[in-house]
Amino acid sequence: MAELTQQEIDERVALLKKFRNLLEQQRNKFREYLSVLEKQENSITSQNAEKLLAHTELEQQVVKNIANLQKVIIPMSKMYKAAVPLAHTDEDASIKQIQSELNTLQDKVLKQNQINRDLLRVHIESIRTQIQNFKNPYKNNRSVYAQPQHVASLVEVEA
Repeated sequence: MAELTQQEIDERVALLKKFRNLLEQQRNKFREYLSVLEKQENSITSQNAEKLLAHTELEQQVVKNIANLQKVIIPMSKMYKAAVPLAHTDEDASIKQIQSELNTLQDKVLKQNQINRDLLRVHIESIRTQIQNFKNPYKNNRSVYAQPQHVASLVEVEA
């Protein structure tokens, strides 16, 4: 293997640091997302529609941030693997640890998301049942304003 110049080493170190930084950002976003999902679960179980809406909007923002980070991380990962194919540095170990934590967080997020979907499904079904069982007390009653007026149909004219 050829010796690396100082410039190549510096470029690899910079690449490693940038890649690790992006992975840490993504890990933090996933932690934030998991936190939002857990709070959303509480809003669902407490049937607080306003909080649920707020958590859903926050969730959409976090997911958008994760997607944007992912757009940068994928090419950076390819560059990292190409530049440092057989690295066994402390930095490489750190990156593998972050990736492992990311995978664990992604699994937790998926599980929490499934729990929330199931809770919402049950809640929606309960609301449907309540609506179907709702009895309108005015159903079959005619309004006093809708009753026909008794008006004379014959007119007697006297001369």
